[in-house]
Amino acid sequence: MAEHTFEKRRALSLAILTKGERLTRKSGSFLGQLIVDPTPMTPAQTDWFNTLVERAGLASDGGADV
Repeated sequence: MAEHTFEKRRALSLAILTKGERLTRKSGSFLGQLIVDPTPMTPAQTDWFNTLVERAGLASDGGADV
């Protein structure tokens, strides 16, 4: 899995939150955490983030494999 910068992860998280489609409270909280916390994600968090990116239609923008 490719490593991506905090800034890219932050931008994708903001884009997903701005779209606001199909987000649960848990998903919104997770994305908010990613916006402010530069700590590397665990493999499980990375999988969940990639799922959220794909659902938001941002995977074609280089969002997959974050």
